[in-house]
Amino acid sequence: MWLLYASGSAFFAGITSILAKCGIKKTDSTVATAVRTVVILIFSWLIVLASGSGYQISAISKKTLIFLVLSGAATGASWLCYFRALQLGDINKVVPIDKSSTVLTIFLALIFLHEGLSIFKFFAVFMIAAGILLMIEKKDVSKGKKGEGQWFLYAWGSAFFASLTAILGKVGISGVDSNLGTAIRTTIVLIMACLMVFISGRKNELCRIPKKEFIFIFASGLATGASWLCYYGALQDGPASVVAPVDKLSVLVTVLFSYIVFGEKLSKKSSLGLGLLVFGTILILASS
Repeated sequence: MWLLYASGSAFFAGITSILAKCGIKKTDSTVATAVRTVVILIFSWLIVLASGSGYQISAISKKTLIFLVLSGAATGASWLCYFRALQLGDINKVVPIDKSSTVLTIFLALIFLHEGLSIFKFFAVFMIAAGILLMIEKKDVSKGKKGEGQWFLYAWGSAFFASLTAILGKVGISGVDSNLGTAIRTTIVLIMACLMVFISGRKNELCRIPKKEFIFIFASGLATGASWLCYYGALQDGPASVVAPVDKLSVLVTVLFSYIVFGEKLSKKSSLGLGLLVFGTILILASS
């Protein structure tokens, strides 16, 4: 069942990327993120009410609550670091480091969750890492940005906090319904997303979102909410070192729909990287 949830997480995450791209043509991405998080929050709490797991709130242990809050804070911190790194550095340098969160998650799960390490799994992780790097296409970027020596730290901060999200979330949902855990975590993410909007001085742009783009942003929020619910449902019963790479197979969905909707095609290099990513994930599943 956890594998089914992980596959669902990958599917909805892939759909999210397409919907989000349609919703930020004119809308600032930080503002769109805040709006999407509001949708995710409402969606997740409605699921909690529908599933009847709300009664567990009073029974949540202090340790579980702390880890859920830390998981949400890690997600917010990852977003802050990622956008700051993109502001200071070249995108073709920042993105590969950020994508390495998948590999970091696997190794952190092996170290802190004691999920086991074998030569077979190590080889699979190496293939996933190689695949991610090959899929990154170089793009033209502006020159002369300030703080060129800082982007490296922010990029690694983004990857590190993204990997911590899965590890902390895995610990945080032990003994609590995954839907309720997702709702609590999303509340923390919303607080950080709103802070991002106010700190960046873009609060006035919330009222200027085009109607069509708002619909796409709203839909991407629903897709993200569904992805998160599936992801934490998978983490509750499955190993984080396997759930994380399966979730990253969302790139397959994104590639398919980006071709259908936007006519975008993969280069030979990216296609090879995608093949390594998929094959490495299959190897991890086979070894679990």
